[in-house]
Amino acid sequence: MSASGPAPRRDTRGIVDPAELLARVRFRRYAPAPGLRPYLEHYWLIDWDLAEPYATHVVPHPSVNVVFERDGDTETNTGTGTGTDSAVVSGIGLELFTKELTGRGRVCGVQFRPGGFRPFAPAWPVSHWTGRTVPLAEAFPGRAAPELPGRVLSPAGDHARVAALDAFLLAHGPAADPAAGQATALVDLVRTDRTVRRVSALARAAGLSPRSLQRLFAAYVGVGPKWVILRYRIHEALERAESASPAGPPDWAALAADLGYSDQAHLVRDFTATIGVPPTAYARARAAGLTAGA
Repeated sequence: MSASGPAPRRDTRGIVDPAELLARVRFRRYAPAPGLRPYLEHYWLIDWDLAEPYATHVVPHPSVNVVFERDGDTETNTGTGTGTDSAVVSGIGLELFTKELTGRGRVCGVQFRPGGFRPFAPAWPVSHWTGRTVPLAEAFPGRAAPELPGRVLSPAGDHARVAALDAFLLAHGPAADPAAGQATALVDLVRTDRTVRRVSALARAAGLSPRSLQRLFAAYVGVGPKWVILRYRIHEALERAESASPAGPPDWAALAADLGYSDQAHLVRDFTATIGVPPTAYARARAAGLTAGA
């Protein structure tokens, strides 16, 4: 892999109703240390202090996350640093992720690039973690000290939390693995090139048979290439729905064709199955919210 990597994304792809979430929490992204950037998308930090519970919903990316969380009191609220700390590995979620936020809390997360987690936990294929959330020590046996969550979560400043994440990951990997870089490059191709709509086309671009491509994705990404292609389609459709305005909805038929669907009905079915409502209803709700806030 290259020694450099992209800057943290600034988009809100995958977040359902991002405006509502960002109005209730402090959400930031930071780039990791240079040596980690080929493997990580970014660090993501969230702090909240809510009078009422709030449920956030996310359409997961094809990425493994390591999540440090403190429920309860936090350093910045009272200076006591009390609360319940946890550290988990969250494999790729196959369904809509829902998290209820209550009271005060803090999260420091690590989003790995697709293909980027295996070099840190080479003992298992990434598909081993898919659909699962496990204690950090299960993926990093003997390397996740009990005091680690406190070191990550307790600092009041963002840069100190990022430094603690850098220190942990640099001390425990990554192990060089050319196949991991190949997997990352192929997922990046799917994400950035809309013409890659079928597994057969991706296999040709990779110079692999479809079966070998499937094995590569199971070992290093955690889901199959078809799932990745479909997930990025939904992310794009969700973003288009978010951009709906009172003046008019998106052209769903044109978007379906642009994303490689055979017809609009297939897009509607995938969107509804993932988000829980049809894209037209979602777009209307977002547009109504814009009108109310005007």
